[in-house]
Amino acid sequence: MVPGVDPDLLLSSYDYFLPQERIAQQPAEPRHSARMLVVEPGSGVRHGTVWDLSAELRPGDLLVVNDTRVLKARLRARRASGGAVELLVLERWTAAKGASDWLCLVRPAKRVRPGEVLWLEREEQAQGPLPEQAPVGLPVVAVDEASGGRVLRFPEACVDGAAIEQLLEVYGEMPLPPYIQGHRPEDGQRYQTRFARRPGAVAAPTAGLHLSDALLEALKRQGVELATVTLHVGLGTFRPLEQEDLSTLELHREWVELGPRLVEAVEACRQRGGRVLAVGTTTVRSLEGVAALHGGRLQPYAGPVQLVIQPGFRFVVVQGLLTNFHLPKSSLLLLVSALIGRERLLALYALAIEEQYRFYSYGDALWIGPEAVVKGD
Repeated sequence: MVPGVDPDLLLSSYDYFLPQERIAQQPAEPRHSARMLVVEPGSGVRHGTVWDLSAELRPGDLLVVNDTRVLKARLRARRASGGAVELLVLERWTAAKGASDWLCLVRPAKRVRPGEVLWLEREEQAQGPLPEQAPVGLPVVAVDEASGGRVLRFPEACVDGAAIEQLLEVYGEMPLPPYIQGHRPEDGQRYQTRFARRPGAVAAPTAGLHLSDALLEALKRQGVELATVTLHVGLGTFRPLEQEDLSTLELHREWVELGPRLVEAVEACRQRGGRVLAVGTTTVRSLEGVAALHGGRLQPYAGPVQLVIQPGFRFVVVQGLLTNFHLPKSSLLLLVSALIGRERLLALYALAIEEQYRFYSYGDALWIGPEAVVKGD
């Protein structure tokens, strides 16, 4: 620690040791059978499963989820020289002139320069009919210095997530995080939430993976309402932070779509005395990011948000959170710390490791109800 500096503002304060065996390699089945650590007011905790969420929610509550759908964004391609490269499609590149230009991470990237054409190769396990057209060439049109990626020009129809998804279904594979070893056929379905509707993400909003059809139906019968936002999850969400001084932290921009139905649902929830509860940190960033752009008021919005949520942040929309256990030194740890405090969060993580909870994307869940949230000044 640095003498005289608030530990909450130091990246090293958000580090912890996680044994390798605690990283989940497969999801719980059924989805709602994943374990759930329940944070109680004060210093108490309870151990349960995600199915117990029905006991934590009340009639009139509003549960907000992220309806993004993960693209099969990992591609294999070949250079004209014959060398193999791997591509990860990140997002449409709006700064370029071509409407079908997409930013991609390329590995290895060192010698891949503008003017070169990369040729897509179809994955053997890819589903769907073989394309009748000739192999697809992707010209390299620019280098993005910030990410180290390359801007590639896809076929002209690939102007949004829904359009490029058709090509990726043929050529791509699900971009599981690198800490999950091996791919299984069921990952294509299991690494999607049950409410995934809007294609565009390269990683799943993982807290939503716990909600099964049966649990969603049980919550509906109980009088809990469901509403959706869209934030297409990118790699920046999970990337470890690097700067030690968090007082000047800036995070990546993310595209959010929040419609009038969601705004109306939040207002109606408040009017009836219900609670606005988020499933996942992406949902929190969507709601609070849009509210921050409009003076603390939620309004329909489609556009970028760039919000740092860390201890000291005042939440104006979200009152509780269902989340997973996150990577050390990540912006997600800062966000959850803003709800319950950094020291308590790290103590909960230590307990979860001791109790053999499973961590990361396919891991178990942490429930922070409104009563456990730290109240701001």
